[in-house]
Amino acid sequence: MNNRTTTILKRIAVVGLMIAITGCIPQRIGAKEVGVKTNKALFGTRGVQQEIAESGQVKFYNPLVTDWNTFDKNVQILDMTAVQGRGDRAGRDDMRFKTIDGNDISLDIIISYRINPESAPTILQDVAKNDEDLKENIVRTIARSKPRDIFGELETEEFYDAAKRAAQAEKVKMVMNEILEPYGVIVGGVNTGDYRFNPEYQRAIEEKKVADQQVEKNRSATAAAEEEYKRKVEEAKGEVAKMIAKADGEFERAKIEADAYYIQQQRLAEAIIAEGEAEAAGILAMNEALSGAGGEAMVKLKIAEALSGKKIMMLPIGGGGLDVRSTDINSLLQLYGLEKVAGKK
Repeated sequence: MNNRTTTILKRIAVVGLMIAITGCIPQRIGAKEVGVKTNKALFGTRGVQQEIAESGQVKFYNPLVTDWNTFDKNVQILDMTAVQGRGDRAGRDDMRFKTIDGNDISLDIIISYRINPESAPTILQDVAKNDEDLKENIVRTIARSKPRDIFGELETEEFYDAAKRAAQAEKVKMVMNEILEPYGVIVGGVNTGDYRFNPEYQRAIEEKKVADQQVEKNRSATAAAEEEYKRKVEEAKGEVAKMIAKADGEFERAKIEADAYYIQQQRLAEAIIAEGEAEAAGILAMNEALSGAGGEAMVKLKIAEALSGKKIMMLPIGGGGLDVRSTDINSLLQLYGLEKVAGKK
């Protein structure tokens, strides 16, 4: 026999001796438990004691005058679901109610909670004797009533919106805490699972979903067609703008050329006018010069130059002859021509 076995046997012997002498038995408080003592003796303060035993302690007590009850401090789960064999009930245990617009719906819901260790004496005295009693008679009772009312505030279509379901679940948590915290129970979370409508309504919803998907598909196709149309319009606008720009460029080029030609012709006209004016001024100056005393002499000089080398005949004066005192050039030329003709004959 080794030393460890010997030690265990000695402890058992001591415990047995104490039980035999005092009638006491040990009560071990688990690692995640809190213990509450109840005094049944005729002396001292009777009933549930405010003293609590922390996790891991061992208490010896006489069952004739003292009781010890323990509660689990871990998070507890209340799972109400339609899936058989998974939740807290063997059969269907989901929560069934009506939406605010009158449709039947069933909802899986999971509630997590724990006790407040400091409230363990109050729980034992006023609420429940153990964890199972607390879960079934208190937490479950509240969980089967208040959530129905709160989730029933949603319309049928709103159950498809996860954010709205989550908001109602948070509201359920708040309301359940308001009810349960005085009893030493703290609700940590409320989560929703699957939800189901009655078969006919479910089928109608599915058909509506298909129709909505088709509508959305058509909207997408329409939007795509509109975008294609806008793209083509923009392309056409670009081509028109390009044509306009080209036409404007041609117009500006033609305008510049026309303006240059106009300026050129204007300058040419101005030159012609200037030349004409200069020529006219020269003629006018010549006329003025010829109309004076020197003009006659110039004319005679020119006549002399013209008659130079010509045969000159003397004609008698008077009686139809030539009067040398006044020379009529036209008559002189005419006469000169007649004489020339007569000489040829």
